[in-house]
Amino acid sequence: MDISFILNELGEPHYENAGAIAPSMVTSVNFGYKSVAAMKEAFKNEYDIPLYSRGNNPTVDLLNKKLAALEGTEEALSFASGSAAVAAAVIANVNQGDHIVYVENPYSWTNKLMTRLLPRFGVTATPVDGKNADNYRKAIQPNTKMLYLESPNTFTFELQDVEAVVAIAKEHHLLTIIDNSYATPINFVPAAIGVDIVLHAATKYINGHSDAIAGVVCGTREMMRKIFYSEFMTLGATLSPFNAWLLLRGLRTLPLRMERVAQTTMEIAKRLEQHPKVDKVHYPFLSTHPQFKLAQKQMKRGGGLFSIQLKTDKVEEVEKFCDSLQKFSLAASWGGYESLVWPYCAVHIPEGMQAVYPQNLIRFYVGLEDTEYLWKDLEQAFGSF
Repeated sequence: MDISFILNELGEPHYENAGAIAPSMVTSVNFGYKSVAAMKEAFKNEYDIPLYSRGNNPTVDLLNKKLAALEGTEEALSFASGSAAVAAAVIANVNQGDHIVYVENPYSWTNKLMTRLLPRFGVTATPVDGKNADNYRKAIQPNTKMLYLESPNTFTFELQDVEAVVAIAKEHHLLTIIDNSYATPINFVPAAIGVDIVLHAATKYINGHSDAIAGVVCGTREMMRKIFYSEFMTLGATLSPFNAWLLLRGLRTLPLRMERVAQTTMEIAKRLEQHPKVDKVHYPFLSTHPQFKLAQKQMKRGGGLFSIQLKTDKVEEVEKFCDSLQKFSLAASWGGYESLVWPYCAVHIPEGMQAVYPQNLIRFYVGLEDTEYLWKDLEQAFGSF
């Protein structure tokens, strides 16, 4: 299906509402019926028929149709946050006594789901170094139910060979789930190579404007109905119609934003790689990256996230560099129009726990600003230490 058709036409009743081009927002919580028989049908099939907006809402449903089409899946469900989408997709497919194999150092709330919440209910999970697909195979136990991927991860951007992991999963009759927030369906379509469930923190690129929190789960109609009638309806992490409408707006420019971000990020990453005060740059589409060939094979282009390690062991110099930046805001999220920076030294590490990454690691997110505008800011910040 053509991307332009999906983003601009799919599911949209153009000209029905006084000729409105933009889709109308349906904010109603309740939906009425002309007969008891019609109401019975809605109760029987709330997945498809609007009854109460915690379940089916027309504006959210339009977003779901577009997201499913973009990811090449039968259906999609939108949630109030990315972490809600991850939790619902995972919890819906495990029971007490089951086991999960997941990539190490995933999104922080995914990690907490695997290490803190699920063990309370008798579900165990084993983290593996996903750079070698065979590590998934080695970690499989008789009670393993799923393999969880996040390619690349969002701090040092290691990739998994998704096709190879899917082959392992099919060999052992296991479910595969991937967080595709970084690549988006513009740059990578995991379902096309056999991934069962595709997730997004739609707050990031899908929205693209840093003004709406959302998550999405994409998969077969059977799987989406399974999640809908259990975790989705029970836990109630419902996406509001207004936020769905904002995401529909964001989707219009997704291909353009992803292309612009990739161009600027690559140019800045290349320059940083040559800078005397930078020890290392972590970006999969640099030719020096150890997984460069896999990145080229698996994704159309890179995203706006990368990280660097400054050539210093002093945390105060890392902080001074970050504090000196004027065009990069200090913030933890990403995916919007604005450029951001997140030093790992700002992460709170509880007493007795080890830091996952070195203290000189800084994650950057490149937005839609001009390359030279951002580079001048970086150059003046390097002069601070």
